[in-house]
This record gives sequence, structure tokens and C-alpha cells, in this order.
Amino acid sequence: MEARELHQFVNQDVINRDFNTTNVRIYLFLRGLIDFVLALFALILISPIIILFSVVIVLESKGSAFFYQERVGLNGKKFNIIKLRSMGIDAEKSGAQWATKNDPRVTRIGSFIRKTRIDELPQLINILKGDMSLIGPRPERPIFNDRFSKEIPGFSNRLVIKPGITGWAQVNGGYEITASEKLKLDLQYINNLGIIIDLKIIFKTIRVVLTGDGAR
Repeated sequence: MEARELHQFVNQDVINRDFNTTNVRIYLFLRGLIDFVLALFALILISPIIILFSVVIVLESKGSAFFYQERVGLNGKKFNIIKLRSMGIDAEKSGAQWATKNDPRVTRIGSFIRKTRIDELPQLINILKGDMSLIGPRPERPIFNDRFSKEIPGFSNRLVIKPGITGWAQVNGGYEITASEKLKLDLQYINNLGIIIDLKIIFKTIRVVLTGDGAR
């Protein structure tokens, strides 16, 4: 796995990066500005795609085209993530659960937008609101975040930076990795935060979108 090629491999529950240094603060500030500008530009550019699939989703199954779900963000702050709906409105009538490979709850159009990551596009609004970044750990639901924090030492350390639409764990493991594997990859990203790893993630994200790797 490419993640192992990083010069600094960290223990599962350890953060070795000092976020109070001037360099890190400046980098996060500048990246925040870039996030906002890119998200605004991208949202304007792809709004026809979002509108098109919103219509198709409503035509295939009843309910709103958009899906709102509470997630845990920076420093444990909760927010509502916005996605295009890929499942039926009664997908969690039996309670919260992780999506699985070939999940029967996923609609036909939902399968396509999940594979191509089109369902993620409305999260650009979350970036404009300041809830998320383009790159960062994937935000978990409170119920899963609480469970993993109890089961896995240091799991909450992922919350030291804003969650992202894409990230090191997302492009190296997708949905198939375990929570502990996700934590290890997220902490590798946090401890190596900078332009080099961000560029790697961007290029790998493009490949994931084109190939559909890791979708479920």
C-alpha cells in the first residue's frame, strides 16, 4: 500500500504533529481559503449535474433527493452532512448500520452515483459552511464515533482537523477497511500534513472516481 511509503509511519493512537507551529497554522489557513474558493467554483460548475440527478432520484423513489445525516467534525463538533440520496427513505428503519458491498438498500441510480461519487457532490455546501474540507478524515456518525472511541485507543484523535470529502484513508482503503485501519491511515495523514500528501490524495481521488474503486 502506498501509505507505507510515507517517511513517517505512526502508531495507531499517536499524533506526532504539533498543530501550534506557525507553519502548520499558515498551511491550514491557506488551505481553508483554497477550499472555499474551489468549493464555490465547483458548486457553480456542477450544479446542472446535481439538479439532473436530483430529478432522477425523485423519479425512481419517493422522498427528497437530498440526504442529511449528523456527523462528527472538528474537535467533536456535530454537523449535518449533505449528500444525494442513494438509498430508499426507509433504509434505516431497523436502526443505524454501515453500508455493505452490494447493499440491497441502494437504489439503481443510487448504485451509479455511489460508484462515481456523484452522491458526494453536495458536500461542497458543507465546505462553504465551514463544516468540512476538501481533504481530511471521513466524518463518522456520532453513534459509530462513540463506539469506535470506546473500542479503539486514540480514535478521537482523527478530530484534530476538519473532516474531508476525500482523504488518505478514503483513497487507500475506501469503504472496505476496518475502523482501526482507517484510524492508522488518518493519523498517517495528520502526521504528514502538507502539500505533498494533499497532492497525492488529489491524484488518487481522480483515479478512484474514474475507476469506481472502493465503492459500495
